Amino acid sequence: MKTKKEQGSEPDAAEARFSDYAKPLIDEANSSAAALRSDSDADVLHTLRVALRRLRTLLWAYRPLLGEELEGRQGDRFRSLAGAAGKTRDWDILIELLSDALGEKRAPTERLLSARAAALSDSRERLAHAGINSELQDALNDANDTLRQMRKPTPLKKFARKRVAAAEKSLHKRMRRARGAKGGEYTSYHDVRKAGKKVRYLLEFFEPLLSRKQLKTLKGLKKLQKRFGALNDVVASEELLRGNSRDIFSNSRSVATALAALEKQRKRRIRAAAKLL
Repeated sequence: MKTKKEQGSEPDAAEARFSDYAKPLIDEANSSAAALRSDSDADVLHTLRVALRRLRTLLWAYRPLLGEELEGRQGDRFRSLAGAAGKTRDWDILIELLSDALGEKRAPTERLLSARAAALSDSRERLAHAGINSELQDALNDANDTLRQMRKPTPLKKFARKRVAAAEKSLHKRMRRARGAKGGEYTSYHDVRKAGKKVRYLLEFFEPLLSRKQLKTLKGLKKLQKRFGALNDVVASEELLRGNSRDIFSNSRSVATALAALEKQRKRRIRAAAKLL
């Protein structure tokens, strides 16, 4: 008779494969965090942010085995770290949007770059003291300890297909809700974007285990993510501008002009996103 540990370590068991999926993402996050000490490139922060997002998706996939409490606690860890890594990219997007909307001569480029530099410095300082390596290792250990206690191994292929199906169901539900939203109400569009990203990550995790029908959705998801991501960029930029308008523009008229330009972009991108629904 197999012990619990032996059962949980069967190679075709979902429990045994968790580390195989998590470890490369943890290594990528740690590598990015280490590079950040000497490299101020925003791409390093973005790579870290994406790795943390993918880890959150993996935890969601394993929620039935880990339990909601552990999945939620670890997800909050990664969400907090990802938030600290995201501010510089937000400023980069705002700078690009305002340069396009107002023209390089009218855009307050120097002030925007100064605010970006401050955001980058803050992100590097926060992440330097966040203990990312130990945080991620603790999360991995906690998850593996829980999975080793499972009495009966979960067949990996069945598990993967079921979790992808659950994520797809959630996406379709949010798409229906967004189609019925009044006046292009953004929250429902944001929910579609997040749900689509979750499905895409799961398809990439479990690709060799999935049916041909499930894999056929990947191309459409990339298109959806691109359009809804473009919409999110404008909305996030509007929020960032409103929260920092006094530091960026010298008068309220200039602020109003910039916000009007971003609003025009938002409406155009909502229409483009709506076509995919």
